[in-house]
Amino acid sequence: MSPPLISEALAQFVSGYSADRIPPPVISRAKHLLLDAIGIALASTTYEFSRRAMMGIGDLAGAGDTVVIGTPLRLPMRDAALINGILIHGLDFDDTHSGGVIHATSSILPTVLAVGARSHSSGRDTLAAYVLGVEAAARLGTVAKGGFHQVGFHPTGLVGAFACALAAGRLMGLDEKQLVMAQGLALSVGSGSLEFLEDGAWNKRLHPGWAANGGITAAALARNGFRGTERAYEGRFGLYASYLQNRLAAADLSLATAGLGEVWEVLQVALKPYPACHFVHACTEAAIALARDHELDAGQITRVRALIPAEVVSTVCEPLQNKRRPANSYDAQFSIPYAVATALRRARFTLDELEDEAITDVETLALADRVDYEIDPASTFPRHYSGEVIVTTRDGRLLRHREQINLGNGERPLGEAEILEKFRSNALRAISQRQAHRIKDLLLSIDQFADVNQLVDCLAATQ
Repeated sequence: MSPPLISEALAQFVSGYSADRIPPPVISRAKHLLLDAIGIALASTTYEFSRRAMMGIGDLAGAGDTVVIGTPLRLPMRDAALINGILIHGLDFDDTHSGGVIHATSSILPTVLAVGARSHSSGRDTLAAYVLGVEAAARLGTVAKGGFHQVGFHPTGLVGAFACALAAGRLMGLDEKQLVMAQGLALSVGSGSLEFLEDGAWNKRLHPGWAANGGITAAALARNGFRGTERAYEGRFGLYASYLQNRLAAADLSLATAGLGEVWEVLQVALKPYPACHFVHACTEAAIALARDHELDAGQITRVRALIPAEVVSTVCEPLQNKRRPANSYDAQFSIPYAVATALRRARFTLDELEDEAITDVETLALADRVDYEIDPASTFPRHYSGEVIVTTRDGRLLRHREQINLGNGERPLGEAEILEKFRSNALRAISQRQAHRIKDLLLSIDQFADVNQLVDCLAATQ
């Protein structure tokens, strides 16, 4: 007897796994991931990209009944999920599953909040759908071994659509066969080009919300008997063959279902300590350490070498001249030269380092011109996003600092106090201390609500 298709195995897992069986450490971790995402979404409401998104979708969609986080706006369910995905992912401060190279929360959380609210699901069931969706997303991304990025696709939008279809389908009550159909339909709605890397465009901010939108659509169609292909992953024109193409041979399809219900990938989701592409984090941390340990003066630095994984060069190092002169804050978040230069100068990397004053600073840009990159021979990508910074000074010193495991990684996680402080600092950009404290308490007790609307309604701005 042949083994089940990937879509069948994932459908069985997502539809049949009881919320009661999810281990307590996984539930605790999931709550922290939700808290982190909501804090970022609140901060995002103060930025222009969020206002533009809400204007555009609001004009198109009209009024609805689903909450847009941190705002008084309510939109139709799929449109609210789209905007909430933009808010969670828009600052590039949201979590990443390292092996899958995917921002799963930014698509799955908007999905389960929207569908859970519409279905009046319990907080426990909504949280379970989120956890099981992340488990699927992480594995589906891991199959590619970082290959999607190498051919110009962003797995958050591409793979996210399948995971969102599964998570939405669980809350909608789809059976196994219907969940197989939903994944097949997701094959035609997943997307996400990396062309934004060339000019700092806002496309990437759209990807997770669009995955949520597509996944919800696929699940709703499947629930009503609309047929999808069964070989969404293994097929001749399935996900991996179509999108990996000449990198297909390096993929391992067995990883899509490995350890389901036994190994919990939620525990390997990395929270970001810095608001930038995860690929620049280790070098950013190394640069901060050098700045603090040696009190470096940028004028005394003659050369900087950043050692990075070969697989991330096209994302954060090339074209080199563009990366040395980021066009805007989004461009700066994907730039090794800028991240390293500003970290060496300021001994920190926060949202403030992405303001116009920072990214146009003459001394920082002059130092960025002296930042070169090299391939890190000791990289363990994608398990870790390692990095090393080597500084040469005018007086002949050679200073170096290495971070083999990036801070926030599942093997080097942020502590609870750090997670709570990150939420607080992000949330306070948009709401009061009292409101932030209330939202924190509600999110950390999500599994206690008989109807998740008791939580979701409190995420909306009251004025």
